[in-house]
Amino acid sequence: MSRFKSLLSSLLVLFAVAAAPAFAAELKEGRDYATINPPVPTDAKGKVEVTEFFSYMCSHCFEFEPTLAKWVKSGMAKDVSFRRVPVVFRDSWAPTAKIYYALEALGEVDRVHKEVFDAMHFERIDLNNEKTLEGWVAKKGLDPKKFMDTYHSFAVQSKIARAKQLTEAHGIQGVPAMVVDGKYRSSGSFNGTYEELLKVVDGLVVMSRKK
Repeated sequence: MSRFKSLLSSLLVLFAVAAAPAFAAELKEGRDYATINPPVPTDAKGKVEVTEFFSYMCSHCFEFEPTLAKWVKSGMAKDVSFRRVPVVFRDSWAPTAKIYYALEALGEVDRVHKEVFDAMHFERIDLNNEKTLEGWVAKKGLDPKKFMDTYHSFAVQSKIARAKQLTEAHGIQGVPAMVVDGKYRSSGSFNGTYEELLKVVDGLVVMSRKK
């Protein structure tokens, strides 16, 4: 039985690899994705860069996170480099973008990222309030002073400014949005479900490799 399962798993992998180029060929600009013109230079060297534009303030981003996390962990191709950019569409979104970059600077994104979403959208904790935020990060095992110093740091402020530039350069008008290699942009407005969106992302990765 174990040999059968192993064979079946291998066949499924081969089918997925073979199907990816075919799916890429079926993608249609304007229906599944938009082309970014001019393309935006990427930071990933020798890999295809996939970027999620998101906000902790966004309920759709909260809903997308479990599906995206599963894709990043087990569905993403090995030659793909994944990153997130928190958008700041309005001033009230800046505090939570600072939370993300503070977590990133402290190496705590993988552990705490989902918990920020849960706190804001499930537990209804106002993490825009700095006193509330300081108490919350302490409960998560972070040094509250170190976190808040990082949160207010020049480095984080610089990343916020860069995030605003990237959001504009990629033509991001709503989140969650996915960008492939600075060339192609897709989102839920193109694709009905989050699973379908990530299938499109996989297809755009194939397209980007060819070009």
